Amino acid sequence: MQEKENLRKKAKEIRKSLDIEKISEKIVDSISRLEVYKKAQHVMIFYPLGHEVNLLGLLSKNGGKNFYLPKVKGKELLVCPYKTGDELTVSKFKTKEPTTPPVDSNIPDIIFVPALMADRSLNRLGYGGGFYDRFLSKKRSGTANSTKIVAIPSALVVDELPSESFDAKIDIVITER
Repeated sequence: MQEKENLRKKAKEIRKSLDIEKISEKIVDSISRLEVYKKAQHVMIFYPLGHEVNLLGLLSKNGGKNFYLPKVKGKELLVCPYKTGDELTVSKFKTKEPTTPPVDSNIPDIIFVPALMADRSLNRLGYGGGFYDRFLSKKRSGTANSTKIVAIPSALVVDELPSESFDAKIDIVITER
């Protein structure tokens, strides 16, 4: 676990040195051209913190899609509808969350998962709270066809990350390249 904590610190330092706005624009453009994204009707993104990749640009390239943001309740993530202009509140984790009522967590066709790092074996390094690992393991039993994507700067993709049995795998890593 200490190794993961050291990697988290390293990733946050690397992120601070990146032009995350430009990287985010390139990633959003790449996502909008992905076949799996074009076919999706229900897309769960996350509201970016500080130096995270900003996927909100996908909202303006809507294409008739329904978007959702996560909301933390206790130890679980809820899936809440979101569109530009909807009211947001700040959670205890300092993230912006929707005030709309949650929907069935099996609805999203695509789930964009936040990460500090990802590796070539489709492992991700999260923030350490386990929210997405629990959420994705629950989803795995409900909807095998949800595509789990990490959108991350290429500088944060490594050959191998430490992985535990409870760490949920992702399906696609997409970078600005």
